[in-house]
Amino acid sequence: HGAPALLLLLTALATALACHHLRPRDTAFAWDSLQLLQAMAPSPPQPCRHHHHHAPFFPDTLLHTNHPQQAAATALRILQHLFDTFSSPSTPHHWDAQARHDLLNKLQHYIHRLEQCLTDNTMLFNRQGPRNVLLSINKYFRDIQDFLRTHNHSACAWDHVRLEARICFQHVDTLIR
Repeated sequence: HGAPALLLLLTALATALACHHLRPRDTAFAWDSLQLLQAMAPSPPQPCRHHHHHAPFFPDTLLHTNHPQQAAATALRILQHLFDTFSSPSTPHHWDAQARHDLLNKLQHYIHRLEQCLTDNTMLFNRQGPRNVLLSINKYFRDIQDFLRTHNHSACAWDHVRLEARICFQHVDTLIR
């Protein structure tokens, strides 16, 4: 009975040590990402009404975890979806291409570091598996894609998505801490 408990403890310790190098960069990542998000998307060409109907809202239940690997995996999945969203060719033409490129690079590098951090713990995480958390994340970003399609990928719809991304970055910062 002691061997499985020891294995779990050693796996958690190895992950904690592997992820320790991320902590000093975490605050800078969130701050830099928010700055690039702002620089990337100046105000839309025409004023927007931000009271779109059926706009997606971040599921706050994703923030309620006591498990560091679950929090890191949740943050990783959110960042992967943000990368996919902002890689879309339908982003508004008035957005700053260099700031968008810089944001995508920053996302890609942080995703890579989180993936490395979680690699040793993948099987442990999958066994404990918060499947409902991953499903919630996937549904949230599917709702964002549906929202963009419903509003014909308009500049105003993208501006709303940019505001949702700000919330995501703030929540990722919370999850990583």
